[in-house]
Amino acid sequence: MDDRIHENLKCVPFGIRIIAFLWDYVIILGYIILLIGVSFLVRPLVIPLFTTNALLAEITGFLFITLPVYLYFAVCEGSKSHATWGKRKMGVVVADIYGQPIGFGFSLFRSALKFLPWELAHFTIWHMVIPSEYPNYLIYSLLGTVYGLVLIYLISPLWNKNKQTVYDSIVGTVIRYKD
Repeated sequence: MDDRIHENLKCVPFGIRIIAFLWDYVIILGYIILLIGVSFLVRPLVIPLFTTNALLAEITGFLFITLPVYLYFAVCEGSKSHATWGKRKMGVVVADIYGQPIGFGFSLFRSALKFLPWELAHFTIWHMVIPSEYPNYLIYSLLGTVYGLVLIYLISPLWNKNKQTVYDSIVGTVIRYKD
């Protein structure tokens, strides 16, 4: 994949990507604070969703936490701006290996790969907190997988000459400076 990257695309340093994500995390954190506030108002309705069983807790967490964040990234990066708020602040966009916009379909796929460790962590934690039918060795193996994926995701741009993460390499995307 690396040799197909268009030669005019300037690689964005890893630090810029981290700062862009931290800016996006301000939005994510604001959303989580909003959810916490609302959950206090509807506490009797919410408690059973998170205490009945691990699967219901996982589905509820996915619908209220992961899905909105996933859609934020997918919609923004697949939109006309090709960037989330954080990426726009840092002057970068998501593009294909030729510098062209990726479109909504590729953006959905890229975001799904990007947030796979996050959702796998949620799944694992719910099955640790609420007793489930899964054996402990499976739960701890999944937790190890989460840490392994996060580590690979974080260090892959450091060893890749185009500063691509593993999920960018799979999808065929790059983070480049906005024209």
